[in-house]
Amino acid sequence: MPTPIAEGWWRLFRITGGVEVSHVDLTPDDARETEAYARLDESERERCRRFQHPGPQRRFALCRAALRAILSRRLGCEDGRLAFGAAPYTKPYAVLEGQPAPIAFNVSHSGDHGLIAVASKGRLGVDVEERATRHDLDGPIAGVLGPDERARLAAADGDEKLRLFFYFWTLKEALLKAIGTGHGIEMSRFQVPKNMRSGEATGIFRFPHLPTATWRLESLDTKDFAAALAYDVMPDA
Repeated sequence: MPTPIAEGWWRLFRITGGVEVSHVDLTPDDARETEAYARLDESERERCRRFQHPGPQRRFALCRAALRAILSRRLGCEDGRLAFGAAPYTKPYAVLEGQPAPIAFNVSHSGDHGLIAVASKGRLGVDVEERATRHDLDGPIAGVLGPDERARLAAADGDEKLRLFFYFWTLKEALLKAIGTGHGIEMSRFQVPKNMRSGEATGIFRFPHLPTATWRLESLDTKDFAAALAYDVMPDA
């Protein structure tokens, strides 16, 4: 396994609340893809080969190799010592010499953009979406947004309507990824904080069925993509 990379196809994007978020460049590049594939272990290479199309193969290899380099730097180890585990219905976790590593992470990618969020503890979720033009927003809106969010979207049109849809979508996806239950919770059953529905970039959130858990929610939107980060507010934070 090659030694950890000093710099690669990723860069630090944001540090907030003890969470480090890196952006991963997923544009096609033969040299990067070859190097990324070489840094995967055999189980990861097998997973990569199972993808039927080059796009998913590229995104998986580039994100996983970047994740390995980022985690090995944080843990102070060579990336060859890292492995990954996952139980059914739970998020992947890092394994160092047979034991779960003391680090939390989450990965998301869409099109040419990937985001990797890493923290020393706690639960977190990150989501990124390229703002692809949709001609059938009505269906997704009904399944994703609550009543106040739908009203906000109804008052917008054109590019602003598309921006708002992906703004709400990524905020909710980040929360679901943070809690680790996937889509077992319907998105339309909860709404993002009121101040964020009014356009603010950060807010505090509690799931209706889990009122004792408090989450910090942040929009990471740029002109190139919509994105969001959610992480739990630790008692000793």
